[in-house]
Amino acid sequence: MTSPDEGCAWITGASSGIGRAVAQRMARDAWRVVASARSADTLDEMARGSDGRIVAQPCDVTDRDQVHATVKAIEEAHGPIALAVLSAGTFTPETVDDFSAEGFRKMVEVNLMGAVHCVEALLPYWRARGRGHLAIVSSVAGYRGLPTSLAYGSTKAALINLCEGLKFDFDRLGLKVQVINPGFVKTPLTDKNEFPMPFLIEVDDAAERIVRGLKSNRFEIAFPNRFVYLLKWLRTLPYAVYFPLVKLRTGSR
Repeated sequence: MTSPDEGCAWITGASSGIGRAVAQRMARDAWRVVASARSADTLDEMARGSDGRIVAQPCDVTDRDQVHATVKAIEEAHGPIALAVLSAGTFTPETVDDFSAEGFRKMVEVNLMGAVHCVEALLPYWRARGRGHLAIVSSVAGYRGLPTSLAYGSTKAALINLCEGLKFDFDRLGLKVQVINPGFVKTPLTDKNEFPMPFLIEVDDAAERIVRGLKSNRFEIAFPNRFVYLLKWLRTLPYAVYFPLVKLRTGSR
């Protein structure tokens, strides 16, 4: 289990939502947290209220060079990055009525390539030390295709697959990787949804579950359990059953 004694925690997407809540929760666990996002003002405001436990480090994860420079700056100023929680992400509901390559690309750049840039920047340091803990925030939306989630679901499915693939090499190198698959969490992103969100939980509850999961050796941190079990069951269904059932439950036509 990764300890605050081993170094600092770097959290991306920390200006709002799950990333911000996890940063604040980890700071209460004596971690020195380096919080990154594009919004410097929001990060500074959070850092000022943390009694010095949270440090603001603005970074746009879609900019590969900036990510590498950020990781280098953190390592030099705050010590080794022992744990990285990559939670930067964006979501826009999307159907074929408003489908566009530009919108799809934006979500790929933030949700998927943002994480890839961070992993690339972290790996040289972790391989040299033989220690490192990576946790990537994906979503249960990545389990299977869902209405209005064309680009978002695709990126989250890719993140799950990425973590699964990394697990083999991380085990060999003595590193740790976990994938975080939340259900519906009340954040500015889910506030965009215009459909019922079953088992919606508060963001502080999600952060508590994530931090508890980070202390475990589970590969997947997924919650809430009832929703996760339901969606994993749906993954087992043949398409002839899956599509009509999801249409019925979501009201899609």
